[in-house]
Amino acid sequence: MKNLHFLLIWALSIALSVPLTAQELLPATDIGLTGVNPQRLARIEALCQSYVDNNELPGMVVLIASRGEIVLHEAYGMADVQAGKTMEKDAIFRIASQTKAITATAVMMLWEEGKFDLDDPISKYIPEFKDPQVLETFNPADSSFTGRPAKREITIRHLLTHTSGLGYGIIDGDERFRKMYQKAGVTDLFTTEPVTIGESVRRLARLPLHHEPGEKFTYSEGLDVLGYLVEILSGMPFDRFLQERLFEPLGMEDTYFYLPASKANRLVAIQTQKDGKWVPYPDTFYDTDYPTTGARSFFSGGAGLSSTALDYARFLQMYLNGGQLNGTQILSPSTIRTIMDNSFDNVWDANSATHYGLAFQVTNQNAIALGGLGSEGTFSWGGYFNTQYFADPVEQVIGIIMKQTRGIPAEPSGNLFKRLVFSALSW
Repeated sequence: MKNLHFLLIWALSIALSVPLTAQELLPATDIGLTGVNPQRLARIEALCQSYVDNNELPGMVVLIASRGEIVLHEAYGMADVQAGKTMEKDAIFRIASQTKAITATAVMMLWEEGKFDLDDPISKYIPEFKDPQVLETFNPADSSFTGRPAKREITIRHLLTHTSGLGYGIIDGDERFRKMYQKAGVTDLFTTEPVTIGESVRRLARLPLHHEPGEKFTYSEGLDVLGYLVEILSGMPFDRFLQERLFEPLGMEDTYFYLPASKANRLVAIQTQKDGKWVPYPDTFYDTDYPTTGARSFFSGGAGLSSTALDYARFLQMYLNGGQLNGTQILSPSTIRTIMDNSFDNVWDANSATHYGLAFQVTNQNAIALGGLGSEGTFSWGGYFNTQYFADPVEQVIGIIMKQTRGIPAEPSGNLFKRLVFSALSW
């Protein structure tokens, strides 16, 4: 019954909000007609500027769209403090895990074409995943392990919903999996090394799982596996599929795994604080310049893309439009409802305010009482380098706040930004 109520909300929001010609995401000609209070919009601008003035963030770009019109798109602070480079509205950010929703969209485009079923075992297309095992014992001395046969195969739906049992290597919460992935040569997140997504995924397939597939949510490299699946099913390199089938139709002109030389100077530096000053974040398990240097061969479906606030807003507006933008139908409204639904009731606490659909974290009725999270059906996520976004299908509003920091204490700008956006709506 709860799922039915959620789907009805989504169906109604799409039916009421999408005109015969879908909103194309253009600058607002009259903010008063967008449902946003101009005086309250000024609060958001003041909030963003205060983070820079108080040295809490080096800089940011924010974008707010209401009913298909951009009501705020502004840059604050510096893109690179040490280099004296001012932040610009067209700055390019490493969006990391915001890549996941784009990969999931590509997967669902192929699903609509009948290329696979959501509950197909992934081993049907990547045989190395046949007969998965769940971790039983681990030897920290040499990272060797034993496993027991899993009760079921990993499905494509499991991979989309982070319920496959796969882990996340270097950022995994379980040290055993960090060590196993490293020993096996699995590439996590980003790299400048000459490796392909297929090579890394096949190594991953030989490793044990955290738990039985479908049993619980464990954030994972499942979307990297699915990026490789897109290559197999489409017969195209993953970067080319996204460029031709998604980015070009949506007008996403600044979204890439690896930036062309003509755009490399727009990439924002990853910054951290040292003695109260903003300095370059040091290389850790990856080269921070990965979008512009190296082999440029690893198309990470889970974390590899870089983009602008405007490009990502176009992607989100396509969803709010029921799957279309710029005269192109990317997904059907029916498929979007499937993407937003909760595939695994047993995975989530009944009191949770959200679930994870096939591409996004999605709010439910419980979110309303908490406040500041949007309407039921609002979908959102963020990225490793401090970027966040949300889109509300009922209010028809998009909010994007992009920063580029690591190694600093958790800061609440993303949550405050979201709260102020919703408080600025006047209808």
